[in-house]
Amino acid sequence: METKMAKEMKVRLTFTEQILGTASNDKEIHAEFIASKAPDAPSREEEIEAIGVDAAIEKGMTVFSRNPDGKPILFDYQLKGFFKNCAKAFNYVGGKEKLTAYKSKIDNLIFIKERMIELHLPDGEEIGNCQRPLRANTAQGERVALANSESCPPGTYIEFTVMVMVGELMEHVIKWLDYGALNGIGQWHNSGCGRFEWTDISDK
Repeated sequence: METKMAKEMKVRLTFTEQILGTASNDKEIHAEFIASKAPDAPSREEEIEAIGVDAAIEKGMTVFSRNPDGKPILFDYQLKGFFKNCAKAFNYVGGKEKLTAYKSKIDNLIFIKERMIELHLPDGEEIGNCQRPLRANTAQGERVALANSESCPPGTYIEFTVMVMVGELMEHVIKWLDYGALNGIGQWHNSGCGRFEWTDISDK
């Protein structure tokens, strides 16, 4: 419900490419990561518990966090992180696309109403995995490692509500969502993973 202070838009993102999990399935490693991201991750214990590592999953694999029903989710702050990445890209363009002090404005003036955003897989589809090589140049030469992540297939969708405390910020949000068709969300998004199309479903 909109308030006098906030403007809201309910959004559905439908992924056109697979989206990859980002959470480590090692609770100790993930705890350190959550701590390093504070205060972006407001409930450390909640997120560590949501990793769902009790399943027999290969150590080192990145996974989706789970809600209490065991369904894969994104957290609200992951979407805000996507917005920050978009705002940074648009600032290179400049002009009316630029949003000054974008990190502070996204942190303090743009919110996702839902804490946990469920990933709805297409009927009959299951969570899979995506393996790919990671290459790094080190002092000992080029090294190659195998990365492995849980993945949700194309056609997966999420629904959430964006709230902005200053009305004109919604214009930026709309442009950032459009940008998702080019540069998606989640692990390995620079390769095209996590790309999506979006729809305003506020009236539905």
